[in-house]
Amino acid sequence: MDNQELLELKKNACKVRMYTIEGVFNAKSGHPGGSLSAADIITYLYFKEMNVDPMNPKDPDRDRFVLSKGHCAPALYGALALKGYFSADEIKVLRHIGAMLQGHPDMKGTPGVDMSSGSLGQGISAACGMALAAKYDKKDYRVYAMLGDGECEEGQVWEAAMFASHYKLDNLCVFVDYNGLQIDGHVKDVAGLDDLNKKFESFGFEVIEIDGHNYEEIEAAVNKAKTVKGKPTAVIATTIKGKGVSYMENVVGWHGKAPNADEYKIAMDELNAQLKALEA
Repeated sequence: MDNQELLELKKNACKVRMYTIEGVFNAKSGHPGGSLSAADIITYLYFKEMNVDPMNPKDPDRDRFVLSKGHCAPALYGALALKGYFSADEIKVLRHIGAMLQGHPDMKGTPGVDMSSGSLGQGISAACGMALAAKYDKKDYRVYAMLGDGECEEGQVWEAAMFASHYKLDNLCVFVDYNGLQIDGHVKDVAGLDDLNKKFESFGFEVIEIDGHNYEEIEAAVNKAKTVKGKPTAVIATTIKGKGVSYMENVVGWHGKAPNADEYKIAMDELNAQLKALEA
């Protein structure tokens, strides 16, 4: 990517983070920490990589994205709004009764959402089904899924991994948002995911390790995944929970709570400053 493309990605990711804070604050609930850590990868996929069209959200030839860690929907909603799938005004009524955007993605009610998710472990199974369908239908679209690191403690994740390897789903690329924290604390203290790369390798995946906030590394991983034949790819992306908001970074308490008015102002001031610096 050239410098202008990189700059636009950084600006869009900043806006996605602002939408995340806006939505969770107005909802008075939600999951900002993991949404902020995932923002750069989601931004790259929607604004650089995936073949998608907000004017034709059900295009049968589109690439698919499944947010398996569905509680981090605010980041996905921010990207979809910025891409033009729906008005950004919807962000302000996140989780309100009767609103389009709820606490977890809803494929029936939200344009651009390819799979309803939220029950952890299930999204990757749906992504495997989409990838296998593409094989059967002789379609060349690709399927991307995002798992949380804590989510990888779910047994269904590994059942899906066996399935993906068995069916040689080389059109499937799974990102693990490895921010090291989950609702109960540090992932290493809750269940331990040491050598996650070796775990995925043992299940038949091509494994790539990256900094999940570095766009050059994200791009290199996506491009490499497209060259892999006969097996799926897992990208282990090291990230910072709460990335972009100083007082949220690497603080487990921001897994699932909303900022108050003072905290909201601090967060938005910081993100606005970041955006202005990028636009200067």
